[in-house]
Amino acid sequence: MQTPEFWNNRGFISTLLLPLSGFYYLGSILRQKLATPTKLDVPVICVGNLTAGGSGKTPITLALADMLCKMGKNPHIVSRGYGGQQEGPLRVSPAQHSARDVGDEPLMMALSRSQTPVWISRNRVDGAKAAIKESADVILLDDGFQNPALEKDLSIIVVDNKIGFSNGRLIPSGPLRESIHNGLKRADAILVIKKPDDIINPDLTAFFSEKEVSGVMITPTDTTRASELANKKVLAFAGIGYPKKFYDTLENLSVNVCKTVNFPDHHHYTIDDLNKVLSLAKDNGAEAIFTTEKDYVKIPDELKETISYLPIHAVWDNPHFINSILSKLTGTT
Repeated sequence: MQTPEFWNNRGFISTLLLPLSGFYYLGSILRQKLATPTKLDVPVICVGNLTAGGSGKTPITLALADMLCKMGKNPHIVSRGYGGQQEGPLRVSPAQHSARDVGDEPLMMALSRSQTPVWISRNRVDGAKAAIKESADVILLDDGFQNPALEKDLSIIVVDNKIGFSNGRLIPSGPLRESIHNGLKRADAILVIKKPDDIINPDLTAFFSEKEVSGVMITPTDTTRASELANKKVLAFAGIGYPKKFYDTLENLSVNVCKTVNFPDHHHYTIDDLNKVLSLAKDNGAEAIFTTEKDYVKIPDELKETISYLPIHAVWDNPHFINSILSKLTGTT
């Protein structure tokens, strides 16, 4: 789905849906209270959020995997594999699996970090146990904060500095997967996605209380191709929760985004979809077409040469903050 506009305010549609949000709230409470989480023999780190839609969890998960590898650990990433057809447990192999098999984010992670095994599993306990059998000594959960099946040793919540919690209401009248109070109570640390020169939004810090908080920037890994197109006309398309964040990144690199095309989050592209994109690019005089790395892995091979993507990575405001909590958890120095 695309993120509904009415999630940004407490207007008529949002208010109309409030009774359904009440049922959602009750379900989320019961799910946590009735569960008996499984405790594993290795540390479990969860990178999650309180809202539906993209907030930057995946690049942060990859950055944590890199840090753990540098500490001498062997982390494995476990994902639900949203959008994929396989139930798992299954270790993702880019040579064998497509996004339709395992989901776009697990495939993207497996492609970008070959040294870190990525697993998909509808049942996260089974996925984690399969990873441990293959020598994982740390489990990194990409999402799954609201899933109580596994006991987490470290829960990191990712929040966007600009979007925050939007209208502060639960699904479907707002984006929240659970109440802010209940979610933050279980969190060990908060990472706020922000621009390099921004301070953390005071409206957000009011929620965080005594939680450990640090900023993080999601920035392009390689801007060479985008730099070559500075001030040239580009069509950009994306199938992510908040596509405007991607378009803003291109514009910050002086790319002239002349046309944007939005698709639902986790959309699987057809040849017809992309032919329409190519046609729009031609009609608007675009000199190139850009998409996200997550979308690029779903482009059919025969069209990949006509489309560019912008790889991204996480840059910590305070690397010592992250290094410290990982070291305490894993017993490294």
